[in-house]
Amino acid sequence: MSDRPQGWWQRVAALGLLSVVVAGCGHRQAGAPPGPAAGQVDQARLDAADRQPENWFAPGRDQDGTYYSPLKQIDAGNAGRLGFAWEYDLGSPRRGQEATPIVVDGVMYTSGTWGYVYALDAATGKERWRYDPHADPAAARNPCCDLVNRGVAVWKGRVYVAAVDGRLHALDAETGRKIWDVDTIADHSMPYSSTGAPQIAGKVIVIGNSGSDMGRGGVRGYVSAYDLESGELRWRFYTVPPAPGKPYENPELEAADRTWDPGRGATYQGGGTAWDGFAYDPKLDLVYFGTANAAPYDLRQVGPAHLDSLYTASILAVNASTGRLAWHYQTTPHDQWDYDAVQKLVFAELPVAGKRRPVVMQASKNGYFYVLDRRTGELLSADAYTYVNWSTGVDLKTGRPIPAAQGDWTTGPKNVYPSWAGGHTWNPMSFSAGTHLVYIPTLDIPNVWVDMPANGGAVKYVNGFFTVNAVTPDDSYDPASLKALLGPLPELKVLQQERKGKLVREVLRAWDPVARKVVWEQETSSGLRGYDGGVLSTAGNLVVQGRGSGELWVYAADTGAVLAKIPTGSHILAAPMTYAVGGVQYLAVQVGYGGAAITVGPIPPSSAAATYENTNRIIAFRLDGGPVPTPPRRTEIRFEKPPEPTAAGAVVRRGEVLFVQECSRCHVLGLSVTPDLRRLTAGQHAAFKDILLHGAVAPSGMEKFDDVLSEADADAIHAYLIDEAWKAYRNQEAAPKPR
Repeated sequence: MSDRPQGWWQRVAALGLLSVVVAGCGHRQAGAPPGPAAGQVDQARLDAADRQPENWFAPGRDQDGTYYSPLKQIDAGNAGRLGFAWEYDLGSPRRGQEATPIVVDGVMYTSGTWGYVYALDAATGKERWRYDPHADPAAARNPCCDLVNRGVAVWKGRVYVAAVDGRLHALDAETGRKIWDVDTIADHSMPYSSTGAPQIAGKVIVIGNSGSDMGRGGVRGYVSAYDLESGELRWRFYTVPPAPGKPYENPELEAADRTWDPGRGATYQGGGTAWDGFAYDPKLDLVYFGTANAAPYDLRQVGPAHLDSLYTASILAVNASTGRLAWHYQTTPHDQWDYDAVQKLVFAELPVAGKRRPVVMQASKNGYFYVLDRRTGELLSADAYTYVNWSTGVDLKTGRPIPAAQGDWTTGPKNVYPSWAGGHTWNPMSFSAGTHLVYIPTLDIPNVWVDMPANGGAVKYVNGFFTVNAVTPDDSYDPASLKALLGPLPELKVLQQERKGKLVREVLRAWDPVARKVVWEQETSSGLRGYDGGVLSTAGNLVVQGRGSGELWVYAADTGAVLAKIPTGSHILAAPMTYAVGGVQYLAVQVGYGGAAITVGPIPPSSAAATYENTNRIIAFRLDGGPVPTPPRRTEIRFEKPPEPTAAGAVVRRGEVLFVQECSRCHVLGLSVTPDLRRLTAGQHAAFKDILLHGAVAPSGMEKFDDVLSEADADAIHAYLIDEAWKAYRNQEAAPKPR
């Protein structure tokens, strides 16, 4: 069964018309008067975005990426009247939705899983066209964090999207017809994928990729710029140096090479991918992006030298015309905690020492809020916006964090704040022009970091974490059950002694970037580990955020007072946006559970996706609308009787270790967006080796593993899954039957 969106275009494909682009009511009928050309965004309109508040021109609305709107028909006085306007079903697969739609002149453009693109009537939700990128599952090797896509770029009548397989597509905004596409992946033998929104930067469009965590050694990060008109490659900037002895593709890599161990082997590619959070300043002609963690997390694997590993975990400014580095700032030198610096970058003009400075701001994964001079990269401030214990602060003279002993997990398991998910991750923050506050979806969450080879457990390597692991001490934390796999871990009561309150929670914080302090906060979730959504703020004194529990929450931007709570029945990860058509203001948000959440365990009971079907859709709201239709409720599926077990206990135990190492990145034994492998059908059991080793169901996103697993390995994993299926089946049959 394919994991692609279902609809009439598949029936067209069945008739041999795969090359036909789906185009609905976007086509004008003969004799109809011509309307304005679609998707007409240019630099003049983007510069004047505040004078056209009915539009939402870019993922963050404006050139500054603020996720703030001047619209105020919906305000703090009437937000309680918000209700349902329309919805649009994005189709299957039921996976993570992380894009914020764009609206231009009454047409909404957005992207979904695989890199599908949708154009809708923004007043009604009626489809104009949709586009299938025909992403190659074999090329999208095990995407880091689900089949998500974080949005499109709309520019001068075209819509641009990067599909999960790394192909960048340029489409006609009126019809959805493909104009060109280009392969942005330099080496398809490596586990690259693409999930971020492309960035318009002058005459080029810029895109990165992901994969720093993947495979045995990660990938080598780079950013590519393509001509907007032709799709020709204009420049490529590699973020980490090549293997020792190889030529440097750009001059800046020579300086970077001096910050890596000179004796490193070629197994590890370095990481440093730029998978999200691009920005562009047209006056300076600089494109800005953050880079991901180094690969591996344990940099002792590449050599004994404790060096910075440039340009990983850094913010870079690159000349958009030439591809040459203008400046860089490294947020986390020698990163060992997965502290990417790819979170959204927001521009502002802030008073600094009595003078207004053009700045770029980021609430980084490492727990610090950075304000940098946009022209030079000078560090102006760096303050903890959440609880941090891996560092005691940032030295403003050197720009370097001051390390703390608690962050050193090489001496034994340590509970480190923030977690690998960060104090703030990809979910957009918002900067209000009204309150001058930044609203940050904050993860007040730690991880117990474990050096697996040194800690005595059976598991020595996990795909996505290399030779370390990071266990979240939430309600499911059980050191006794993990001991055989990971070795001894600290007890929960020991971890709770460090600080008062909950170990794991999510918080919406209003941060003053000038006073450098929290103004107000609202706890949004407890124990969800990064499942709440991005943020919108408006001139109506509103802050809007969706939650994993399925409600859209509306707050007063100045005080944080709760103004409205609208149940939707859908898990909300993405940031809402707002626009107007015909004098009516709408709010809209894309909904669906998935993303990095698939890597941390089953869907939690507090998620809406545990109660309702994980329907991927866009929901629009307006004043005096009705209740939001909820998806169908989930129905319990009973376990079928598994095949008879035939493997010895030692084989089952080996299969468990292999499952944790190679499969647990995407599969959990429980309710998830990926299949619970205890529920394999008879046919899937029969084809297990073909599925696992040879990619028999690759179109659904399940890659082949014959490069890392043998037939004996596959048999062991299969034996473990059969054993787990029997446990679940016996528990089910022993439970009291409902009357």
